[in-house]
Amino acid sequence: MLSIPGDNSRTPDVQVGPLDLPARVDEALAVQALAFGLSDDEMEVRRHIVLRHGMQAGCRALGATTEEGRLVAFVYGMPNNRSHWWSTIVEPYLRGTGTDDWLDGSFVITELHVHPAYQARGIGRTLITEITDAVRLPRSILSAIDTESPARRLYRSLGYEDLARQVQFPSAPKPYAVMGAPLPLRRAR
Repeated sequence: MLSIPGDNSRTPDVQVGPLDLPARVDEALAVQALAFGLSDDEMEVRRHIVLRHGMQAGCRALGATTEEGRLVAFVYGMPNNRSHWWSTIVEPYLRGTGTDDWLDGSFVITELHVHPAYQARGIGRTLITEITDAVRLPRSILSAIDTESPARRLYRSLGYEDLARQVQFPSAPKPYAVMGAPLPLRRAR
């Protein structure tokens, strides 16, 4: 377990450690809903997806919890598999940029979300570096909404670069960027 000190009484210390994602899926989705703006219907669809992902070989999850055990951030991912839905959507975009080889030998960051009251404290950085440090693959890939945002700046600071942009997922209102980074991720200088 790693400890991240709080910045005031509003955001107490948090502990980062392994997360039993299937057991805490509803708490994780509540964090995601606040961080990402999900409706109840979207949360129900994602609930089934998260539970299915949790059964995939190599799926790992970490969470950040308060001393009282409240989940305030989480990350999960798994070794990429070209037959997974996400890969089938992004593969033509990656092929178009000559980067579809990133779908092999990569650990996918499937979700990374931090409760808004706990953002900008290094929790997301800690979660993503800890989860990728524990895998034995040469690189990591992820997708993020294709706009300038704190999340995209974080990913770039860790060494992620755009592999494809304007990736359109079915039913997603905004396009995404697919990003990739060699492992281990770059540390703050």
